[in-house]
Amino acid sequence: MENILKSIKSYNQEVRDEFRESMSELLRHEKFKRLSDFKQHFKCTRLKHSMDVGYFSFYIAKLFGLDYISAGKAALLHDLCFHRRSGLKHSIKMLRQHPKDALKNALEICELSEKECDIIAKHMWLVTLRPPKYIEGFVVTFVDKYCASKEFISSIFMRDFACKASRF
Repeated sequence: MENILKSIKSYNQEVRDEFRESMSELLRHEKFKRLSDFKQHFKCTRLKHSMDVGYFSFYIAKLFGLDYISAGKAALLHDLCFHRRSGLKHSIKMLRQHPKDALKNALEICELSEKECDIIAKHMWLVTLRPPKYIEGFVVTFVDKYCASKEFISSIFMRDFACKASRF
């Protein structure tokens, strides 16, 4: 059992290092780092949320033999928006609008494949009607919902858990 746990820990660290290295240019980009100035899901920042969605999408896609680079890159950029929330009506409108804004902003800072564009544009599937075209898009969509749920629940029950600095 101890060997299995060591193997899992080693694999997790290896994937974490690979994620950091393959996404380093994006992670250092000033526009991406600006996401730390915006709240996302109560106490969490948009930067922390994007990094969590990026890492877990990368990890899951790699685990299943999918295009983990595209999944991680698109997931990092899926909420690259700089608007602030201002009431329920605005928040509801932004559910549909922010994928378009994120895609526009992402194209300003890097080149994206058709797959990456589709993932960003359709990551709000279930709120929006058009499903992702690629399996990696479903991974990012569901990881995004998982992370948002975790952030929401932890903001209610565990106050500081959702805001802790990212380990990436």
